[in-house]
Amino acid sequence: MNPIAQRLVAARKAAGISQAFAAAHLQMSRPTFIAIEKGVRDVRPDELRALADLYHTSLSRLMRQNAPPAEVAPHLRAVVEREGEDAGLDVAVAKLSEFVDDYLFLLDRIESHAMPTLPPQPLRSPITVERFAEQCAKDERRELGFGDSEPIGSLRRTLDERGVHVFIDSLDSKLAGLYAYIENFGYCILVNRKHPATRRRWTIAHEYGHFLFDRDRRGVDYVQPMKRKPENERFADAFAMHFLMPTDGIARRFQDTYQKKGDVNVGDVLRIADYYGVSLMAMVLRMESLGLISKGSWDAIKQSGAKIQDIREASGLSEVEDQESVDVFPDRFLILAVQAWSSERITTSQFSNLIRRPIDEARKFGNQMSHNCDDQTAFGLRLEDSLVHKGRPRA
Repeated sequence: MNPIAQRLVAARKAAGISQAFAAAHLQMSRPTFIAIEKGVRDVRPDELRALADLYHTSLSRLMRQNAPPAEVAPHLRAVVEREGEDAGLDVAVAKLSEFVDDYLFLLDRIESHAMPTLPPQPLRSPITVERFAEQCAKDERRELGFGDSEPIGSLRRTLDERGVHVFIDSLDSKLAGLYAYIENFGYCILVNRKHPATRRRWTIAHEYGHFLFDRDRRGVDYVQPMKRKPENERFADAFAMHFLMPTDGIARRFQDTYQKKGDVNVGDVLRIADYYGVSLMAMVLRMESLGLISKGSWDAIKQSGAKIQDIREASGLSEVEDQESVDVFPDRFLILAVQAWSSERITTSQFSNLIRRPIDEARKFGNQMSHNCDDQTAFGLRLEDSLVHKGRPRA
């Protein structure tokens, strides 16, 4: 199959459009349209423009001469099929493939390799998978400079600097996230933008657990998990819990609160949850597991009918500002896009399409970010630190 035919298939799937609908849009038979997607029949310029409009993509993307990334087909890991789920998954998979395609296009244009060397996978241990996950979480926190008690500020930016690409976009509500290791590119995570910030943060940590445990596999995580979790899922759950909510830090803040007040109420627990960037439910269950509060505390909160917002207001707690960017692309991608645009290796139109902004907004964004990079402050990353040209560190 030729590259344009491959790109037409990928773009159609990303748009969630059927072959029959696309064929009708072009006023042709479905067999003729299938012949185009198979590369048996050449697509005419007017048909290509019509499909670009239908798929809400750029003509230049469809005409790229390099093949799109290898299909990102997550292994569903024995998840019971549910009605209507496959279509949402197909769209999510196609989106992730498109994001990777844009990243590879940028790297090709600037003749650079932007990803740091990925850390090695931890050596397996004979201890239980949950204990192993706890140890890995502690090691990762120390390696990243967070120690045994500090919260992780921008988890997405932290992993970006680690060489893990985290993309965010709207997905089917049943999907929490996808993860895949793509040859010659690296490990990718796609997170559902529709979910609350604390849920997105948990999903990122959970998928990072998969990166450490079984990065050579591909998978999808659903909002409603399977009843019997395999070993890799148990690891990812335990890793996320210990990574985001370290035992020493949680216990210390709980005891400090108790010493000051002689009691720890739901508002106090919510305050600690805010500090670590997790939901009240996650923190209550964590404290239950540590024996800091009685078992069934979360069930009691649910049964009381109390709303989180009401608890927050009664405790004098303001809404926590989300520290994570919700841009589709991670920081490193945006820096590379600005670098390619400012060095005229891509056009303003291409730059606009790559960062998903109108041309005027893209130009303003690029100028502002270039200024910030000159001050060595943009996103905590410098352009010269993010690029390795021709396999050599940039001078």
